[in-house]
Amino acid sequence: MDAVSFLSRPAADLEAIDLCETILKGSRLILASNRGPMEFACDEEGQLKARRGAGGVITALGNVARYCKATWVANAVTDGDREAVRTMGASFASLDPTQDLRVRFLSLDPRCHHRYYNIFCNSVLWFLQHEMSNTAPLPVSVLRDAWKNGYVPANRDFATAIAKEVKKQKGPAVVMLNDYHLYLTASYLRGKVPEALLQQFVHIPWPAPERWNVLRRPMVKSICKGLVANDIVGFQTERDVENFLRTADTFLERARVNHRRRSVSVDGHTMYARHYPISVDVGHLRRLAESPELIAHTRRLRLLCAEQTIVRVDRMDPSKNIARGFRAYELVLQKHPELLGKVKFLSLLVPSRSEIREYRDYASEVFQTVEEINRKYGRQDWRPIEVIYEHNYVQALAALSLYDVLLVNPVADGMNLVSKEGPTLNESNGVLVLSRQAGSAAQLKGGALMVDAFDVNGTAEALYRALTMKKEGRRMRLRQLRRAIEQEDLERWFYRQMKDLWLLQSMHGEVSEPIRWPEEELTAVGWA
Repeated sequence: MDAVSFLSRPAADLEAIDLCETILKGSRLILASNRGPMEFACDEEGQLKARRGAGGVITALGNVARYCKATWVANAVTDGDREAVRTMGASFASLDPTQDLRVRFLSLDPRCHHRYYNIFCNSVLWFLQHEMSNTAPLPVSVLRDAWKNGYVPANRDFATAIAKEVKKQKGPAVVMLNDYHLYLTASYLRGKVPEALLQQFVHIPWPAPERWNVLRRPMVKSICKGLVANDIVGFQTERDVENFLRTADTFLERARVNHRRRSVSVDGHTMYARHYPISVDVGHLRRLAESPELIAHTRRLRLLCAEQTIVRVDRMDPSKNIARGFRAYELVLQKHPELLGKVKFLSLLVPSRSEIREYRDYASEVFQTVEEINRKYGRQDWRPIEVIYEHNYVQALAALSLYDVLLVNPVADGMNLVSKEGPTLNESNGVLVLSRQAGSAAQLKGGALMVDAFDVNGTAEALYRALTMKKEGRRMRLRQLRRAIEQEDLERWFYRQMKDLWLLQSMHGEVSEPIRWPEEELTAVGWA
């Protein structure tokens, strides 16, 4: 196949599974992330049971094993995970029997885990990269300790565990690292398995260089060096790519940054930065919609709905802007009393990082807001806001099939998969109200009602407009959203990453029949 025809062919013409076979040649793809596709918890009888992991990373990566054999290296995050490792070993089969996926847990020292995960990752990096101010800035000594005795050794441990899996492979080794927990891993891994092809995907936003000044310069330099040790680093948006290139240019003195090629070269090694907007598996979601479990949840949730229902599905996280969303709904009720008793806000929230004070404080604010609005506007036969606070993925998907209005208003988000799951599953010609700060805004702005996350009045106006929109307008917007999502679905996201890895192998002569790429074609995709 010539370069022109390969580059122009859509994913449907050359399926991801075929591309995986070409690249891996029978080896297992190695995935790595902080959380794995499963987590363990004790049931009512005290027995350890595995269930699907929570979060957007799990949603996105959970179906990668449909395309190839894979091993997923993850941290034993929960007490149940650690107990499972202690009593049953570190390796587990996928919960999906149709997938050839092995999960390999590593157990960090509890004190190291606390410093790495609770402090550096989620009290520092998460707030920094979402451009939010932490309500309780860390003392310098605590920050240094979390880095030196948490983040650094945790990344080393991940590299050691991944290297063991790589060395089991007989063919080419491809490692796909994920997210902000593992920024240093590639630099440690490169020395252990120099022949491996390393790719990392950053799921959260990458801010401008000046935002990184809140950290000590050596820390930021190490983070950039860790990412540049990869062969390819993927981001959600073009803005993220450009911000990363500028950050590398600012903090890596010896780096040569090429903005046209979107590459960074240091000490003879070149890393390429690319953007791959993450998405959902449309076919899988629609098959799941027909499952008895989801149908049962839909019937039960429908009893909680009103004439019209606003829905939100989110982790309990400050970046999700949940409280402002409720305040916007309160304004709708205040300005349009004719809607009292006719519109309900059904909110499915997932507990998240409750061991971190900022998250506990935010959860308290959210529940206080709900209680205040329900007390002010509710009556015996109608409660304005209904909150379901638990981790139940299928139940959340059922709620998305029911909305008349879906509110997704994060103050910052790498992508936001709820904004794509909703239109895919909805059966009510529902309208999406979406903040411009969501990564998905660039793809979905044509069919959504766009708002500023910080503008409560503007969000209230958009909610009212959505509630009162005529049926044809609702139907047209939903069709437009579905087209955008289907054109850039999860297979396309994975396919584009594997295609770039294959291009890189070809350029380096690491495939059986290397292709001589025309200069103009390489330039068009940023490889020349």
